[in-house]
Amino acid sequence: MNTNHSEQQTPSIDRFVREKECQHITGLSRTSRYEMEQAGTFPKRIQLNKRTTAWRLSDLLKWMEACING
Repeated sequence: MNTNHSEQQTPSIDRFVREKECQHITGLSRTSRYEMEQAGTFPKRIQLNKRTTAWRLSDLLKWMEACING
């Protein structure tokens, strides 16, 4: 059994994360995430329909892991 926390795997079942949950997960404001997305340093949103966007949970977890590991 691997107990190394730095090698955590992304969930086997991915899902979409909407605005409020993304803010809760990352701790970043909408403006900060938007600016980082435009700079290419935060995962891009996915257009689900005309008025709805979301992020893949797996993309957010990979981004967080990259922030921790440098």
